[in-house]
Amino acid sequence: MTVLHLADETEAADLAAFLSRLLRYDRGAAVRLQAAGTALAVFGRPPSFEVLAVRAVRLAKPYEDGLDVTLDVTVSAGELLESIDERAATAAVPAAVTGPPWAGVLPPRGGWRPEPGLPAADALRTTVAESVAEFRSRTQELTPERRTRAELDRIGRDIWSREVGDTRLPVRAVHAAQSLGFLRPGAGADGTGLYSCGAWLRLRTPYGSVAVRRTGPGALGVLGVSVR
Repeated sequence: MTVLHLADETEAADLAAFLSRLLRYDRGAAVRLQAAGTALAVFGRPPSFEVLAVRAVRLAKPYEDGLDVTLDVTVSAGELLESIDERAATAAVPAAVTGPPWAGVLPPRGGWRPEPGLPAADALRTTVAESVAEFRSRTQELTPERRTRAELDRIGRDIWSREVGDTRLPVRAVHAAQSLGFLRPGAGADGTGLYSCGAWLRLRTPYGSVAVRRTGPGALGVLGVSVR
């Protein structure tokens, strides 16, 4: 069994927290792991947001002791979480699983260009709070006969597909970043930014990234629906 040696207890705890949040939205969640050198990238897709989340983890030593070997495998998020030993700062790589469709379409590794217009981190958190409040207010105003899944989805699409500031980034991507622990207080202008590469947009913070991909002319990703 392959054992990953993480940089320290904090890295182990942060990885465990990320996996726990993913599992809150999907108990059967899978994650794709890619490791090379002292970097491990963990990709996940919380279904409530329809975005791709990326958590970068520092390793204590080059993967496979620096040999010309890389790790690229899709595994159960739950099994990976159970394997994490925070005190020892280790994680055992579970057996591979058949990856969901999203795992085969990942953002490019390079070629990202800065995009202007992203509000400050505090303003992003305010946008999420206001959007959640609006969703709750509008759904609470519905009469019982109108409180259908279709109507809730319609309201959700209206709110979460809005663009942030002067960017093409949908609000749902910012909501995902906050819900997954990426948009914490202290993630300021020096560490939070918006980048683009081809069909992809990426919101990057010191704690992780959220990426969305164009699926049609003028559109990004598959629109999220409600807030759970």
